Amino acid sequence: MKKYKLQNLDCADCAFKIEGRLKELEGVKEVSVNFATETLIIDADDIDKAIEEVKRIEPDVSVKPLESSYEKEEEENGHKKIFMLVLSGSLFLFGLIFKPFLQNTPFFIGEYAVFSTAYLLSGNRVLLSALRNIGRGQIFDENFLMTVATLGAIAIHELPEAVGVMLFFEVGEYFQDLAVGNSRRSIKALLAARPNYANIVTNEGIKKVSAQEVKVGDIVLVKPGEKVPVDGAIVEGTSQIDTSPLTGEPVPRKVEEGSKIFAGMINTSSSLKVKVEKPFEDTSFSKIARLTENALSRKASTEKFITRFAKYYTPIVVFTAMGIAFVPPLLMPGATFSEWVYRALILLVISCPCALVISIPLGYFGGIGASSKIGILIKGSNFLDNLSKLKKVVFDKTGTLTKGVFKVADIVPKNGISKEGLLEISAYAESQSNHPIAKSIIEAYNDEIDISIIKEYKDIPGYGIYAKIDNKDVYLGNDRLLHKNNIPHDTCKVGGTVVHVIVNNIYMGYILISDIVKEDARETISKLKNLGIKGIIMLTGDNEETAKKVAEKLGVDKYYAGLLPSEKLEILEKIMESEKDKVAFVGDGINDAPVIARADVGIAMGGLGQDAAIEAADVVIMSDKPSKIIDGIHIGRKTRRIIWQNIIFALSVKGFFLGLGITGIATMWEAVFADVGVALISIFNAGRILYNFRNKY
Repeated sequence: MKKYKLQNLDCADCAFKIEGRLKELEGVKEVSVNFATETLIIDADDIDKAIEEVKRIEPDVSVKPLESSYEKEEEENGHKKIFMLVLSGSLFLFGLIFKPFLQNTPFFIGEYAVFSTAYLLSGNRVLLSALRNIGRGQIFDENFLMTVATLGAIAIHELPEAVGVMLFFEVGEYFQDLAVGNSRRSIKALLAARPNYANIVTNEGIKKVSAQEVKVGDIVLVKPGEKVPVDGAIVEGTSQIDTSPLTGEPVPRKVEEGSKIFAGMINTSSSLKVKVEKPFEDTSFSKIARLTENALSRKASTEKFITRFAKYYTPIVVFTAMGIAFVPPLLMPGATFSEWVYRALILLVISCPCALVISIPLGYFGGIGASSKIGILIKGSNFLDNLSKLKKVVFDKTGTLTKGVFKVADIVPKNGISKEGLLEISAYAESQSNHPIAKSIIEAYNDEIDISIIKEYKDIPGYGIYAKIDNKDVYLGNDRLLHKNNIPHDTCKVGGTVVHVIVNNIYMGYILISDIVKEDARETISKLKNLGIKGIIMLTGDNEETAKKVAEKLGVDKYYAGLLPSEKLEILEKIMESEKDKVAFVGDGINDAPVIARADVGIAMGGLGQDAAIEAADVVIMSDKPSKIIDGIHIGRKTRRIIWQNIIFALSVKGFFLGLGITGIATMWEAVFADVGVALISIFNAGRILYNFRNKY
């Protein structure tokens, strides 16, 4: 698999065309062209042949190794383009001011000299692209439309209008490039946070190496101001960590020995020693970066429609223009070819589909870029679209609406055992588990555990655990576990998360565990209702009393309690079957991966460092704040609204001026506005997505 930079890839349709052609090549196993990051990822038997094919399809696109420096070359090309446009514009104005004098020269030599020079200066790229495309049999594109329209105008001696069309078309293209570049920078901002080096602690001292060279188990030193190079656990030091490059959260958080930190975060105060837990290519940052780069390969239905629309639209326009140019003069008395050719040329200029072809993908990756800035990873424009259409949101409880930080609230012994004895045997049984509830019991016990007396341990999914401790059969679990083992008890109505304890088939009591509702959870539910979400449902494995208490506190519409993981999936599927609109499931990304994957929009909370979250979800919220869902929906709706504004505006204006052009009312100048003006307005409108959310945060 090799990766290349596609310099001068300034058209989303061009990226789609390149990818489609390369997939048809023999020996190409996998290929992806990303318009947002101007990259080509390809796995092929003959890479050189594939690169030659790219140059054949799009001669203006340069294929360069990803490591090569191209920024300076791009800057020089930009300066050159500005110079050419300024020079062409100056000649154009000179020609308009002195037009009467220039027309009085023999055979209009003066007029042709000034306007032809201005035309070639501004339009050389368009003319060459049109000629190359014709040579390859690719006729119907915007370069062809502009070339035919302007050469036709020159042929009927409308020189100023020919130059004006070409000049303003190129000015529009220049501003389009600026807008695309600005949106690309929003996507690249995350990629720019990639750590470049690591300080490995060795017996000989500190050794500075590439982040890719670090191995699992190495100890790395992260100095103040440096980026954390890899995922790991702190083994020495206390500091403040800036997590904003990954989570979008502006407030640094304190970390200490034992804390997990992740690649891309920034150490702000004191030196830290970190034990590496993942190689660089498997870090959360690397996975997020790959997913962000590939996000735009998943197109929304609107994008797919516009791509297909543009493919058939241009040939229809060309043949319609030919009909307008030649049929009326042949059938209508008094009609002249020059008049109807002029109207046909106006039609060609007006009909150029640039406004739609560029502004729609630009809008989508503006939305994806805006979301990545605030710690919301959306894996494709289709998921951004689905966020805007949500009508029901289903939440997991623990770790999503609650913090998942458990504390022992009460110990209730039965059948002669003491509180201390019940807590001790529970702590021994839970000592082999990493579950948050197990950790809370061990923390409450706060004494040394002799693991030599634990002879057996077994997890019972959906029920609890079993351990053989000092020849005693010990079960810890939920109410379902008691019924499964036919243990008599009278504690079904206890509120809160309850861990029941059975020793040698005798019920010994229970430990009550409390969880804390997240600060912004209730506010999130309230805002979702204000956004028109008509069904907010909570699913939990906790008992009825606990679920009811949390549901009432948060204000959810409905809840289901005492669920196994498989039962959560069944309930979600029933909800989706009864709901025509889009349904989202929000979970913590650890135990809920199947349910997250099944939903129309699977949202993983606190996905930082969680492989299950990053892989299964369509949307990953990198922090633990449910309120980020509101931001994601706002971005999705804003993006969709702006895209439809562009579609309706562009088609309405073009349709209006087409009518004026065919009836002979509109001139070439109105055609220029209907093409370049509409394209620029649509592009700048698409840019509002990024601008609005950048200012908000």
